[in-house]
Amino acid sequence: MSQAVTLARPYARAAFSLAQAQGALPKWSGMLGFAAQVAAHPDVQALFGHPRMDAASLARLVLPKGEADAGFERFVGVLAANRRLALLPEIAALYEQLRAEAERVVKATVTSAVALDADAIARLTASLKRRFGREVEITASVDPALIGGAVVDAGDVVIDGSIRTKLARLGAALAN
Repeated sequence: MSQAVTLARPYARAAFSLAQAQGALPKWSGMLGFAAQVAAHPDVQALFGHPRMDAASLARLVLPKGEADAGFERFVGVLAANRRLALLPEIAALYEQLRAEAERVVKATVTSAVALDADAIARLTASLKRRFGREVEITASVDPALIGGAVVDAGDVVIDGSIRTKLARLGAALAN
């Protein structure tokens, strides 16, 4: 996995530079997302290593029909020529990280014991925006095993306010 990310990084940077130069960061996100989904399919992955499949045919396979611009088609063509189409999922993920950084957006995942209502998510978004000094996009999920509270995962920062963790710390303190 780490080797795939290492190989994908320069392609993601190139895609980001091309998209930024065109002023089409969201459009490229969509096109890369589509191509990454196609490339991740097991049947398509089997074709990537097939000796009779030429680069142009493989490139056409992952291009979104009617949406791809000439720059994106050339980018996918370079990937196909270098036999790197299998890296599209990693390229898309790295591209999204670069885009979020450029747009000064922090993507946070909030896992709570119960579903959060819109008001709670709005308060949490405002709080995280003050803390990070950036716009915040929250994805919410539910894990009843947390018992209560929530865990916020925002990249390098994890804020664990769950009852499960507090109980585990209390248990460890009592055991010592």
